[in-house]
Amino acid sequence: MKAPRTNSVSQKLEQIINNFAPQTRKDHLAAKRANRIAALNDQLRQQGRGGSIVMTQGISNLEPAARKRIIIAVRDFAAFTPDNDPYGERDCAVLEVDGQRVIWKIDAYDRSIRVGSPDPADPKVTHRVLTIMLADEY
Repeated sequence: MKAPRTNSVSQKLEQIINNFAPQTRKDHLAAKRANRIAALNDQLRQQGRGGSIVMTQGISNLEPAARKRIIIAVRDFAAFTPDNDPYGERDCAVLEVDGQRVIWKIDAYDRSIRVGSPDPADPKVTHRVLTIMLADEY
């Protein structure tokens, strides 16, 4: 008679899960952090809350109606993909408005706006700056 197997299928599965659990947890925490940053970036871009919005000379020199269309296009932008938003933070995009290539980006600074934020996911220590520019100004 054969001796009973000490490693059952359920034990092997548990061992496999435990081996991958630390990475899965890290991935989960990274995704949760990226989602929080994305929500804070969206709040600034879509509602003008949680930071400052600046535009470059090129945008400022456009007619008021053209500036308005660009600001609306930035506010309404939703075509995020893994190619244009690899970290899932919704912090930058390139779009075209009235034949003009426009770039917008959000940078996360510390509250003094002197250096990068120690934690972009924490609005208590972060001041966001949304910059809107013509692509040829980049």
